[in-house]
Amino acid sequence: MTHYLLEVQNLAKYFPIKRGIFRRTVGFVKAVDQVSFRIKKGETFGLVGESGCGKSTTGRMILRLLEPTDGKILFEGEDITQYGKKKMRKIRRNLQMIFQDPYASLNPQMTVGQIVSEPLKVHRLYDAEEQKEMVKELLETVGLNHHWRERYPHEFSGGQRQRIGIARALALRPKLIVADEPVSALDVSIQAQVVNLLADLQEKFQLTYIFIAHDLSVVKQISDRVGVMYLGRMVEIAPKKSLYRNPRHPYTEALLSAVPIPNPQVKRERIILQGELPSPANPPKGCAFHPRCPKVMKICKEVRPELIEWEEEHFVSCHLYSPS
Repeated sequence: MTHYLLEVQNLAKYFPIKRGIFRRTVGFVKAVDQVSFRIKKGETFGLVGESGCGKSTTGRMILRLLEPTDGKILFEGEDITQYGKKKMRKIRRNLQMIFQDPYASLNPQMTVGQIVSEPLKVHRLYDAEEQKEMVKELLETVGLNHHWRERYPHEFSGGQRQRIGIARALALRPKLIVADEPVSALDVSIQAQVVNLLADLQEKFQLTYIFIAHDLSVVKQISDRVGVMYLGRMVEIAPKKSLYRNPRHPYTEALLSAVPIPNPQVKRERIILQGELPSPANPPKGCAFHPRCPKVMKICKEVRPELIEWEEEHFVSCHLYSPS
């Protein structure tokens, strides 16, 4: 029996739309709509999709930085969805986050040493001398000079700041790290360095990652399995090789057709999606992708497809693969 570190079951997040003088709720933005997936210990699960598809909201709900509207989050078999602040505080030592913007996620008034040691202070771990030693060790682990701990964030480049953010996430020796687009704000030459660092740290500390990104080539580099989201719903989940070699969902095919191939001899047909991304406040009936799908059928406009296992460990939510 496979042991899963994290199981997400029918997770949903609906934001109310309020109008008028009395701020009445007139509808909901369905940012995340019944999303389910499982992650094994030690693997990297890539979560991809266009901006606004709900991937960052999903990541924040797993850490309970956002409260889910519905669904369950099981961490090491325990349902943490209903945990209060006190109980969640203990669990949060094992769940950490690397944020997208290395400029906004670090407090400009704190030194690097204070930023990295803050989680240790919050959780009352170690005395002052031990914390100092831990900071030194953490900075060196992420490739920074420990003498820089008295400096402030504005003295560092974007890539160095992201390394500081990674050191902070590592301070509590977590089991799961949610990396929310950790390289999208960085220069391309720095992106590979940070991705390689994350891979090295995973091996060293037996970490499990949820790697959120919209760049499929970065996800391919680091992920073991990939989940593709569209308009708040999961449309395909598969091992990396299976997904990149043989995508099943028309949306995944379109996404992959846009990934550049570093070989001028190889030509790939680009799939251009028609129409605009629908509003999550008013998603289409049936399959959310049907207004833009080149393979649309009558049933797609009426019935929402279930996420089914089409091949071993390859799940797809599309009527082309429905058993009926």
